[in-house]
Amino acid sequence: MWKKLALALCLGSLTVGVAAAADDGVPPAVEKTLRAAIGNFGPNVRIDSIAPSPLPGFYQVIASGQLVYLSADGKYMMNGDLVDVAARKSLSDGAWAGFRKAQLATVPAAQRIIFAPPHPKTTLTVFTDVNCGFCRQLHEHIDDFTKAGIAVEYLAWPREGVTTTAGRPTPTYTEMVSVWCAADRKASFTAAKEGHAPKPAQCDNPVKQQFELGERLGVNGTPAVFTADGRQLGGYVTAEQVLDDLRKHPAAGG
Repeated sequence: MWKKLALALCLGSLTVGVAAAADDGVPPAVEKTLRAAIGNFGPNVRIDSIAPSPLPGFYQVIASGQLVYLSADGKYMMNGDLVDVAARKSLSDGAWAGFRKAQLATVPAAQRIIFAPPHPKTTLTVFTDVNCGFCRQLHEHIDDFTKAGIAVEYLAWPREGVTTTAGRPTPTYTEMVSVWCAADRKASFTAAKEGHAPKPAQCDNPVKQQFELGERLGVNGTPAVFTADGRQLGGYVTAEQVLDDLRKHPAAGG
């Protein structure tokens, strides 16, 4: 896990130059110390959130798709779930959910590919790749979701990344740009899911920005399914599983 964390922090594609402000509950001196501590992992790290932690003496930091806990003096870091023993629940999951909900809310509907009933019971945000098997399987059942009152809003996450090691656009990125630039995006999207390559197209599109957003939210594969309240349900899910989750978590209702 430490190797994974170090790799994410040292080689992350997002940079310190766009680091987010800390929560009001973080003293400026502490914020400076924590930023310096994270900076020791390498220059290519984006700190998206610094906030007080339920763990005394530690602060919660979200950086390059990782959530860690840092001591106020910057000397100690913990990576893993923070669990409330009495309540038997993960406090880290709640922290991720709040962050993810806020970040996803910044993506306008016009930049999503949306399949929705007239009055959804709940809405899922799904980071997807047009070529991945489970993504295609999920979309095969899109009518099951809409009939069950579930809206599915797709964001682009090409698993190959945006560019190759040679710096050229990856084939999947190019294909997803063509989908997002199609005159009828929903039809092009569905056709691509069925294995029909879209007509090549270029336009001002959000595919790269959505891929980077997914990285910030900890997405490392597709489909990555998020509820309206910011929780990640996992990968492939059925409409029945979503409705069962909604019964357990009413706050995820739309």
